[in-house]
This record gives sequence, C-alpha cells and structure tokens, in this order.
Amino acid sequence: FLHTMTHSNIFTFYMICFRKCGMSNTTIIYLSCLAIVDTLYLVWVILIDLTLTFWLQQPFWHSYPWCGILGFLQYGSLYSSSWIVVVFTIERYLVLRSTVVKQHFSQAWVTKLTCVAIILVSHLVSVPLGWINIVTSINFTLDGQNVTVPRCRYRNAAYSTITVWITTFLSGGIPIVLVIIFNYLIGYYLCRASNLFTKEERRIMHGRSTRGMLRRTILLLGTVSVAFVVLSLPRFVTYCILRTKYNKENFDRNNYNIPINVAGDLANMLQNLNSTTNFLLYCMVSRRFRRELVHVVTCKVKACELGSVLTHATMKVFSVVDHKASPSIQVLQLDSNQGPLRLWHAF
Repeated sequence: FLHTMTHSNIFTFYMICFRKCGMSNTTIIYLSCLAIVDTLYLVWVILIDLTLTFWLQQPFWHSYPWCGILGFLQYGSLYSSSWIVVVFTIERYLVLRSTVVKQHFSQAWVTKLTCVAIILVSHLVSVPLGWINIVTSINFTLDGQNVTVPRCRYRNAAYSTITVWITTFLSGGIPIVLVIIFNYLIGYYLCRASNLFTKEERRIMHGRSTRGMLRRTILLLGTVSVAFVVLSLPRFVTYCILRTKYNKENFDRNNYNIPINVAGDLANMLQNLNSTTNFLLYCMVSRRFRRELVHVVTCKVKACELGSVLTHATMKVFSVVDHKASPSIQVLQLDSNQGPLRLWHAF
C-alpha cells in the first residue's frame, strides 16, 4: 500500500511539474506542496509507525526523544495537508470575487510564501503534541525470557486530552467545514456569473454550452468536497468518541472485540487514503492532465523542459475581452482545453 500510494504521489508530482497539464503556476505550487506533505504523512504514519512495528522487535521511536518527535512530525504533516487544501479552496473563491486579489495571488512568489507559511505554522502548532506520549517500561516474554523494554505510550493526563481535542478540530473539524462552505460559495458565484449572459453571448464563447460546462464544474467542486469530507470526517468522529466515552486509563485500544476500536482503525485508514486521493482528485479532474497522462503511458509526447515549470503562463480566473461582434459586451473567456471552466484554476 505504501509503495503504491507514495509512487502515485511522486508520479502525479512529475505530471503537473514537467508536463503541460494546463494548470497555472499557483495551482502547480499548491499541488506540489500537497504532494510533498502527503507523502511525508504516509512515511511517518504508515512506514514508520505501522509497518516497521511488525518488522522490528524494538523500534527506535519507542525511546526518548523519538517518541515525541514522531508525534510532532505526524501531526505537522497532517495539519499541513489539511490546511493547504483549505487555503487553496479559499484562494480560488477570493480570486473569483476580486480582480485586485486575483492580481496579487497570481504571483508565484506569493503562493510559495503562503505554502511555506502553512507548513511552518502547522509544524509549530504541532509542537505541543510531542508531549502527549511518554516512554514507559513494560515487561514481556521474549524467547522464553522476561525482558523489560521501553514503549511509547499515550500519556493519560488532562494536558494530553485537551491537546488531542484541539488537534482533532484543527486537523479535521474546522478544515471540513471551511472546504464545504467555500466550495458551495464558489459554485453559487459561478451560477450567478453564468446568468449575466444571454444565449447569444454564450454561443460566442467558443460555441460551447456554458451551462453544461458550469454543471460539470460544480459537479467537480462537489466531488472534491465530498471526497475530503468522507475520508476525513470518520476520523474526526471516532477521535471525539474515544476521547469522551472511552477516555479511561484501563481502556484497551488494541482489543478489537470492542466496535469503537475497529471503527477507529478504519477511520485512520480512510485518513491515510485521503493523503493520496486528496492530491490525485484535484489533478484527475483536469482534461489536460488526463490527456498528458495518456501521452506519457503511450510515450507519444516528450516531457517539457524543466524551465517550463517557471515560465508557464498563469491561467486567468476571469478574463475580460472585447469580442469583435459586440465590443461593448464583457464576456467570460472559456477554454475547453483547460478544464470544464477556465474560471477555476485547478480544473
């Protein structure tokens, strides 16, 4: 699973950076950062915390200071992934609403600083999580002998409970609500924008059905929201249950005869899956991306030069043009080669 998911992130990273997928520079930066932090999350959680546990008798992160460092890295990457999606969605909405904002956020250096700030703040906020676990000594039988080894265990204290509650909302609850709200606002704004044009003006726009393209774009926005919520919400709910009803010192989290333990692990699996579908979903909805993917698989087109990543022209969210047939009419510029609607950067 880790091998497949990590390589899918790396391959999609290659596609958007070194192939002409019709994405703007800002979109490429956001999705590249999302790929990096999601890959790191898979490494910290699946490779180290889960996989190596079954390979090694005494994993190194069960000793001090690695016990706290691993928690810091895991939640830092989880925060980063969730909030990159949130900020990316909010930025799309603000760009639609304001020309001034569009000019500001269309600059690559602004997007780079934004992504760096998200990652730094996310890891800074995750620092308190380095103390929710504690190294304790346990006795168990190994090869017929009783041995004492250190183990990284959850610290049963008010500090840990409060910290986990805050983390649950910052990494799950709040991002889920914001993504739903702003994707709804984007869809609503696009619907209102389409009603500004007459049937004749819609026919002028490349002979395409604006309403049909609009429906597809709103469907894609809904798909992004639903996927993010479906894969993130179960973990949020199970964490809330575990930290309220089952927040007891003698509760055995490894007892799978208890339904909440099974549900909790399934929710964690969905969250891990979200670390790849998050990224792939944004890319696969792009028609140009799918076309380039076919070209790569069939070896039809050479990869673009490395420098094209920096020189690729930024797509416009709104493009006001003077049409020859009606110089006084302002129309939205649509381009079917860059996704369902050129209004939407990612698609």
